[in-house]
Amino acid sequence: MKKAHCSLVAVAFLCASSLSAQQPVAAPASGNPPSGMKLTLADAEATAIKNNPQITVARLQALVAQQQVREVRSALLPNADINLTGVESNPGSRVTAGALNNPTVFPRAAYGAALSQLITDFGRTGNLVSSSKLEAKAKDQDAVATRAQILLAVDQAFYDTLEAQAMVHVAEETVRARQILVDKVSALTQAKLKSDLDLSFANVDLSRSKLLLLESKSKRETAMAQLSAILGYPDMQNFDLIEQAEPLSPPAPDVVPMIQQALAQRPEVLALQYQEQSAEKFSRAEHDLWLPTISALGVVGEAPVRDDNIPNWYGAAGVNIRIPIFNGFQYNARAKAADLSTEASRQRLADLRNNVARDVRIIWQASNRAYERLAVTKQLRDQANLALELAQSRYNLGLSSIVEFSQAELQKTEADIADTDATYQYRQTERAIRFVTGVLQ
Repeated sequence: MKKAHCSLVAVAFLCASSLSAQQPVAAPASGNPPSGMKLTLADAEATAIKNNPQITVARLQALVAQQQVREVRSALLPNADINLTGVESNPGSRVTAGALNNPTVFPRAAYGAALSQLITDFGRTGNLVSSSKLEAKAKDQDAVATRAQILLAVDQAFYDTLEAQAMVHVAEETVRARQILVDKVSALTQAKLKSDLDLSFANVDLSRSKLLLLESKSKRETAMAQLSAILGYPDMQNFDLIEQAEPLSPPAPDVVPMIQQALAQRPEVLALQYQEQSAEKFSRAEHDLWLPTISALGVVGEAPVRDDNIPNWYGAAGVNIRIPIFNGFQYNARAKAADLSTEASRQRLADLRNNVARDVRIIWQASNRAYERLAVTKQLRDQANLALELAQSRYNLGLSSIVEFSQAELQKTEADIADTDATYQYRQTERAIRFVTGVLQ
């Protein structure tokens, strides 16, 4: 069951309060927390949001996209330049090669300013600006998605560590109980009331419980290292995890509203929607390349050092209309490529919606099975405790062998492990449902 759940949560990872790209970027933590620092799930999520580099990278990329909007929008604003020019030429020099014009070159030293303003390109620049704005919104949603993925990873690591700690506690209790049994059987063996075979069986069970303890401690260290890494710490921290008591509520009875909620709220879906709209605006802009471009230009300046044929001041204003005629089918190819890119974005969005619906159904089904498993493992644990008590009583009265008692102890340990695993796995499916439906942000 645990492996199946892990694969389901991995599916959820394919696809994060809404993150604004204007929010200041938090710097990584400069130091490690004190050893044994108490940590709740809310504290762990807040620490990851502050320290995790992936969240910082996503915020920076959103900020980059906003600057690209300003870059594209600059084409709608005036452009002003100041020019300083000095020329020394042979008297009467004229440019006679390389172009159709034939200007005279006069020696001079001059300065001046030039101002140009786009009057209209019949909507091309406006479509480019709209496309860049939509792309910036998509980057904002990507940042939100990254935040959600990190929060899900934090929740998984937190509950994995809690489960590992609980397993260590079960193993320690098992070692303690079996050590007591070994001491008791050893005393009875010395008094010739029990056989060496009983003592041998008791020692074997004690060794198994010690191996279980070693494996549980190893899993706890691994889980703590994973939790420390996802929280943004380079070294493993020995957190004192605090589990806040929350009632285990059953899953939603119907999956259809959950799918609708996911399609409306998942940041990955919203990001692809914005990307599709951005591609459509860009496609319109590429088709507008064939439209005329009308611009205004003005210049003014002075030539304090000049040839006698050049006046002291100069100034001019004009309007230029650029009409594209033929450029080797470049504009046709660009427009076609933009149309194909738009269709590709549309198909990616459709595919993502299908995958989101699938993920919600899978996680919902896994959550239902995990919730049903809670009652079964609790009943198993109660029955295993009862069986152990009966087996111990029979063994103390000499009515059964130590093999029956050892088997009952083993079943109790397995039942304790199964019950602990079921509780934390259901907790993880609860968080996975919040992730796939877009609530965990």
